[in-house]
Amino acid sequence: MIVAATDVGTWSAEADLIVVGYGIAGVCGAVEAREAGADVIVLERSSGCTGSTAVASGHFYLGGGTAVQTACGFSDSAQAMADYWMAVTERPDKAKIDALAAGSVALFDWLEARGVPFDRSYFPTKAVIQQGRECLIWTGNEKVWPYRDQAHPAPRGHKVAFDGEEGAGALALQKLTEHAARIGVDARFDMQVDALVMEGDHVIGVRARHFDERLYFRARNGVLLAGGGFGRNETMMARHLARFDGVTVVGGPYDDGAAINLGIAAGGAVENMDGMLVTSPIYPPEQLIKGILVNRDGKRFIAEDCYHTRTSLAIIEQGDAWLIVDQDIFAYPAWRDHANQQLVDGFETIGEMEARLGMPKGALEETMADYSRSASSGEDPDFHKHPDWLKPLDQGPWAAFDFSYRRAAFYAFTLGGLRISAQGKVLDDQGMAIPGLYAAGACAAMLAHDAHNYASGISLACGAFFGREAGRHAAERA
Repeated sequence: MIVAATDVGTWSAEADLIVVGYGIAGVCGAVEAREAGADVIVLERSSGCTGSTAVASGHFYLGGGTAVQTACGFSDSAQAMADYWMAVTERPDKAKIDALAAGSVALFDWLEARGVPFDRSYFPTKAVIQQGRECLIWTGNEKVWPYRDQAHPAPRGHKVAFDGEEGAGALALQKLTEHAARIGVDARFDMQVDALVMEGDHVIGVRARHFDERLYFRARNGVLLAGGGFGRNETMMARHLARFDGVTVVGGPYDDGAAINLGIAAGGAVENMDGMLVTSPIYPPEQLIKGILVNRDGKRFIAEDCYHTRTSLAIIEQGDAWLIVDQDIFAYPAWRDHANQQLVDGFETIGEMEARLGMPKGALEETMADYSRSASSGEDPDFHKHPDWLKPLDQGPWAAFDFSYRRAAFYAFTLGGLRISAQGKVLDDQGMAIPGLYAAGACAAMLAHDAHNYASGISLACGAFFGREAGRHAAERA
């Protein structure tokens, strides 16, 4: 997938920046570079913008005191946002975390100025995605112990103003691509980039196939890879993510790892290839958070008020898991039909439930008694669930929902990709930049490395931010 410059006969076209892929990272990189005076050609594999951004729910994880946060009465700072990501991430990249936190307010303003709509409104309910246009929502583990003690909590999920659960990501992409067309970004579709052109150790262009035609595009200053993740590549999934072979992969139809493999061929390193977002949410309705999750031994294994991706990863690691509720909080999970979260049954006694679920005799009874005793005092000494979600589960009858991995359905997308700097430069194994090569979006390793530390909106925010950084840097090279 590398072509030597000396083997290129004729260049079909050239520009300061060649962008491969037209999702959130590609369009933001293209717009940033074009507004800085660079010539930009975008090569998109599909006939339109059909990548993961187009099917995203439209959350951008932004903080530091955005106009929406301020309007809704929440205080936040770049330092608090950076502190949270440093705390929640097991393998933090401080340079990228600090850059996104410091540039978050400016990114919000930039998106809005280019047509992406955001209402000044707050959605207070614990949910996976707002049904309506409400903007600000908690989309991470900011209020979960121990992070609530390590960083000032603030809601940072900003949903694009759109009615419904699906379509907000597509609306953001539509507004940005329309703006890109107005300012002269040259977007070309049905272009499958299958090779990078290199001159020595420099990336100077790409080879693409347009139906039966082979074309070469010269990049005077850089190539930005923004071509998606690898969830559709069975070989890469088996190599890196075999433990998640029971999940349903979501995302763009061309998330086949092509952009990642192009970067690897040029000498780029990869990171976090073993990480996925996975989810099978226990909420909404939010009252179910007051229940407890137990494993096959009848023991709790996580605080139930964690963000749904963190809880879902913990369930996968356990294998078998059930959500236990009493009659006071009984409700059917909103994702029940979509994710096959089956009601096992109702039970008059905990002992009956314990026997039906095949747990050791007395184990669930002990867990429930200990939990209810502590909850009645507003405490959770084992997992420190927030007091807002604590109540004794002592009002029978009781019910159990089956959230076990491979019985309930789990949805996922990849998080690993090319190692990049805070400027979007692709780095090699020694941390040195590959001259002329950038990456952003789902083909790059950004802030979230797995479902443990994921927050909804961080993929769109990072794609937009590091795409812009790459576009700006390429334009400066011009």
